[in-house]
Amino acid sequence: MILTVRQAAAMLGVSYSTLKQWIFKGSVRTTRTEGGHHRITETEVERLLARQGRLPSARVRSVPDGGAIVAISGRNQLRGIIDEVRMEGLLAQVRLRIGDQTLTAVITRDAVSALKLRRGNPAMAIIKSTEVMIATEAEPAEAPRRRRK
Repeated sequence: MILTVRQAAAMLGVSYSTLKQWIFKGSVRTTRTEGGHHRITETEVERLLARQGRLPSARVRSVPDGGAIVAISGRNQLRGIIDEVRMEGLLAQVRLRIGDQTLTAVITRDAVSALKLRRGNPAMAIIKSTEVMIATEAEPAEAPRRRRK
């Protein structure tokens, strides 16, 4: 869906003039109408929301048999924006940006096609595992003291 600058600003929760400044700085991708007016895709607005740490609201999408996914039992659901899809042979690597973190999943090439995964689209990672590991970062060690001669 293509939005006017005013519509996109409302979705982003910023003023019209703020969004125009972002456009002139080049930090927002737009297209121009024949009359020279900027238009912003909904995908670009979602990218900006994710960059702000605010993810777009979930939408119910149709699935090929005409139904829709209404609920799922998996509790570890992470919503984000697809950063990259790489396909090689039977497999595909999908990078999902969740806030300022990135999650990488390896799935089949057929799954990428069936889900119509594309860069910039919203997606959800559902994590179901029997093992979860927790880690902490090591505290920095003190620099060794030099011995005087």
